[in-house]
Amino acid sequence: MDKQFLVDLTGELYRLTLLFPKKEPLRYKIRDVADDILADLLMSSHPQKQGLFEVLNGFLEVALAQNWVKASEILAIKQKYDKVRELLAKEENQERKTKTSDLIVRSEQLDLMPVDNGQNQNCFFSQTLAQGWKRSEVSSIERQKKILAFIKENGRAQVWQIKQIFPEISKRTLRRDFEIMFKKGILERVGERNNTFYQLKIS
Repeated sequence: MDKQFLVDLTGELYRLTLLFPKKEPLRYKIRDVADDILADLLMSSHPQKQGLFEVLNGFLEVALAQNWVKASEILAIKQKYDKVRELLAKEENQERKTKTSDLIVRSEQLDLMPVDNGQNQNCFFSQTLAQGWKRSEVSSIERQKKILAFIKENGRAQVWQIKQIFPEISKRTLRRDFEIMFKKGILERVGERNNTFYQLKIS
């Protein structure tokens, strides 16, 4: 999304609303919504308030019915904001597809990791280290695989439950495993403090 285009579009909307009656509240409401859309886009590539476009569109429809300015000018602004909204929707769909494919790749990578059956740990480490994994990454990935298996079977998991599976691993380390999978988009976090649990993220 070309953010400069939206900056220029916001300025264009300001100039258009200058033609509204001075004390008309709609003049300022339209500007406020346009400002929110602009600020949202400048702060991140994903506007958090998609509904703002609907609000702005409704305000412009009201202004159109008042005949304060030429209908063609309002329609031109509406079309430009519709274009911005369509571009954002395309970008979000593309990023959603990318995240999904990344998740599939990560899952495949986890599935390809040799599984430690507890009988020959040295063999497990030598195989994975030969594939270029660091020793710390191997143990972490193996734990994450078991955590995912637990969640798939039980629907969700809390740190204390996983601690029972890995009594030798600290809660801090297990929280880090959860956090890694959360940041990668594999898991989602629900609740707060002692009631926090993790479940598979549903796209």
